[in-house]
Amino acid sequence: MEPEIRRLTGTHRHFTREEIERWCTGRAGCEDRLDLAIEDRETGHFLGDLALNQIDKDNAHGGFRIALIPDATDRGIGSEAIRLLLDYAFERVRLHRVQLEVFAFNDRARRAYEKCGFEVEGRKREALVWGGEWHDVLMMAALCDRRPAAVR
Repeated sequence: MEPEIRRLTGTHRHFTREEIERWCTGRAGCEDRLDLAIEDRETGHFLGDLALNQIDKDNAHGGFRIALIPDATDRGIGSEAIRLLLDYAFERVRLHRVQLEVFAFNDRARRAYEKCGFEVEGRKREALVWGGEWHDVLMMAALCDRRPAAVR
């Protein structure tokens, strides 16, 4: 994993290829998550990945994460992927809330999330140590505007 991706995701540990392949192989049978790759439409090259995870159908919410390779940033790819996943989460999975965490220093990601409907709901102070410094984590969520099934 590239150093910048590790910093933006807060990943301290280095994973072996075998560990990554084993993890990926085990995701297909998980019912509480959806993991997807982001590919370039023209070349088919890998640009990143995203996940809808920790799906709680009883309470209609789930978590979200996305990671793009450095060459895929500032092209609107992340925003498009976020919007598509939110559409899927709200319309197909029938979630009401999708939440995420982003490091306070990652302004580009925060702006993309806000552009897609996420709002900052809180802050975990000094929740990440990176490069010998403490950093805050912002908690954000996007809400679906449809009413719960019991109210309809």
